[in-house]
Amino acid sequence: MPKVVFLTGHYAEAKRKAGFHWLADAFWRQGWDILFFTQSLSWLSWLRNDVRFAYPVREEANRLRVVRERFKSFVWYKSFHPVNLRSKLLNWASAPFFRLYGQLPMHGIEKELAEADLFVFDSDHGLLLFDRIRRINPHARYVYRVSDDIPAMRNHPLLVAQEARVASRFDLVSVPSEYIERRLAHHGNVKLHKHGLRKDLFDHPCENPYPTPKPNVLYVGREYFDSDAVELAAKLFPEWSFTVFGVRDYVPGVPNIAAYPERLFEEIVPFLKHADIGLQTRSYSPGAEALTDSLKMHQYTYCRLPIVAPEFLRHDRPHVFYYRPGDDESIRQALLDARAFDRSRVPVGDVQTWDDIIVHLAGDRMAQTA
Repeated sequence: MPKVVFLTGHYAEAKRKAGFHWLADAFWRQGWDILFFTQSLSWLSWLRNDVRFAYPVREEANRLRVVRERFKSFVWYKSFHPVNLRSKLLNWASAPFFRLYGQLPMHGIEKELAEADLFVFDSDHGLLLFDRIRRINPHARYVYRVSDDIPAMRNHPLLVAQEARVASRFDLVSVPSEYIERRLAHHGNVKLHKHGLRKDLFDHPCENPYPTPKPNVLYVGREYFDSDAVELAAKLFPEWSFTVFGVRDYVPGVPNIAAYPERLFEEIVPFLKHADIGLQTRSYSPGAEALTDSLKMHQYTYCRLPIVAPEFLRHDRPHVFYYRPGDDESIRQALLDARAFDRSRVPVGDVQTWDDIIVHLAGDRMAQTA
């Protein structure tokens, strides 16, 4: 069987499913062997109260584990990994030390890497392993799947420099948004492949999980949640019901907001399908414009939800309604316009599956296994 290695900061069995989980699932369903290589994890992560420590990452550290048939997990847990020290001087001084991250012991995983046909790198510290893995396996196909915009993620500057150094050396740089495509286009190997869906999870009937027939407004996500915008919206529409999934430690200050921790994605699907409006209420930071094509936007769209989003995420989608953060009237109008929108007009034809995307990532390797 062909074998693909995913190098990512995500944990293989996390409840919250990121794009890399779905890509691995798509390759697995196509008959590939999977190695899910979790990196960007060290005792520094523990000091920063990293959410991945909700899973047994220390117990599984640096050993190969069989998750299921043809699917293995390896948690590369080290003494350190590069972190932003919030000081130009400290970041400059620490760069030579943090650069050693890519040379830390592999704990016998080299044999698995040498047997792979395809490597898919996430936009995180695994990029510092690029040269080392190319030496171990010079014949595989190398893909950089840019799930996040590195300059916007407030990483150590070493990672920004590493991306600039190695991006052009990949066989393919696959990006999910036009914003990131423009930033990296000069490398010449960049292609736009927006996020996909497991459409089959959405297509079967399910019961309505909402307890009331009120307009149900839904937010699903974890990072950069704009709680002020959501609470303002809930105050403006006290008769509406607002539901928030996945925002860590969020305690709503408004009675018509219900907040839940991360759940298995399959448990959230009914909430997506039976919602009336989807929220993309993200706080601004430089580079947030890449979220115009976030995974959440495609999930909402496939469920034919009108979407409410801040102005800095403006795009040409007809079913997205925009507000100015902090502006009561624009938030009110965006919600009213979303509520009044004819959901049959939401364009779902361009929403891809993850199976569509992996064909591009695998390239001729997929043709050889067809």
